[in-house]
Amino acid sequence: MDNIIRYVPKSELERERLIREARAIYDSIFPPVAEVIGPVDDGPGRESQASGHTPSPKSAVNND
Repeated sequence: MDNIIRYVPKSELERERLIREARAIYDSIFPPVAEVIGPVDDGPGRESQASGHTPSPKSAVNND
């Protein structure tokens, strides 16, 4: 039986608890962006910046 038990100092446990508590308070004041902003709909024929699509140089050139 090779069970390894890692010693974690009490101060490290307290530090992690305080970080979790502070993060929860921060998130309650400033909710994550994904929860606040819904899907973006720019209408027909327009590409949303959220899609990550950028027009290719050929489609931007007028070949008249």
